Amino acid sequence: MRMTGEERIAAPRAKVWAALNDPDVLRQCIPGCQSLDKEADDKLRATVEIKIGPIGARFNGAVTLSDIDAPNGYTITGEGQGGTVGHAKGGAKVRLSDDGAGTLLSYEVNAEVGGRLAQLGGPIIDATAKQLAGKFFKTFNAVVSGAAPAAIAPAISPSTDAPAVGATAPSLIPAPLIAGPVAAPSYPWAWTVSLILAIVAGFLMGRSPAADWWVVAVAALLVVAASVGYAAGKGSRT
Repeated sequence: MRMTGEERIAAPRAKVWAALNDPDVLRQCIPGCQSLDKEADDKLRATVEIKIGPIGARFNGAVTLSDIDAPNGYTITGEGQGGTVGHAKGGAKVRLSDDGAGTLLSYEVNAEVGGRLAQLGGPIIDATAKQLAGKFFKTFNAVVSGAAPAAIAPAISPSTDAPAVGATAPSLIPAPLIAGPVAAPSYPWAWTVSLILAIVAGFLMGRSPAADWWVVAVAALLVVAASVGYAAGKGSRT
């Protein structure tokens, strides 16, 4: 896999060059770097944990600086063993040039893997390598220039279907639910009394054919029906 790119860094070339040779700065910028120790002016020892596709691995290896042309650039190469998952090798040619008050960093990256990692296929390996290289140079740019990390865009943009970022809790609640206190539901006593009276009236009519029971039952039902209708109408107005 090969890729090229550029980073415009808001710092003088001398500062950028010094950072490219500073193990502490490189350690911050290499994705998954656990340790990076200087063994010589052009050699470092590194431990890196990365994930390529579904396979995660811990690589132990050496980092070598070559083609050193201070303060214009160099070639940085790394090779690591990941145990049973295979091995990885990669490098980048880095070139620096003045860009007004800042520095233009140009790079050309190449990477290759072997063992089980190679079985993942070219597309996965290329995508991972590009992601790691891009992350390294963007982080390096931020560290050297002192720029604040870029804000993370929200996963869902504000819309009528999603609350805006920073919305308060009440705005997430439908208006009818927060318009005022909710009255406690009242037990339907009128309907219960009406049902009981209807049952009693039917029982009495069945026990005695006297006209008096008919009059009492009908009158009682009329009174209850009127009270139920009044209560229902009053409730619908509140």
